[in-house]
Amino acid sequence: MTEKQKSAIGLLYDIGNNPTVTAKGFGELADHIIAEAKNKGIMIHQDEALAKTLSHIQLGEEIPKELYYIIAELIAFSYVLRGKFPPGWDDFQGKLNIKA
Repeated sequence: MTEKQKSAIGLLYDIGNNPTVTAKGFGELADHIIAEAKNKGIMIHQDEALAKTLSHIQLGEEIPKELYYIIAELIAFSYVLRGKFPPGWDDFQGKLNIKA
């Protein structure tokens, strides 16, 4: 039985553009990508099925439309974990009774 190889896929999202794959690696390269992300304070999400799907996308390519919803949720959640709200969500803070 073989051990599963670790993978890491980095996405970049600039407001107004679609998320793109900006880093991708397996094994030791995946470890390096994860370490660099942690050093830069980038949120890391572990999801084997999502990583497998994203691993088929080439560097520099946008994510497929089928993944927009899940990636948007992850981006929004990363903002909330930092005590912020994504652009355009300013009204949510008052509605949810959350203090940033």
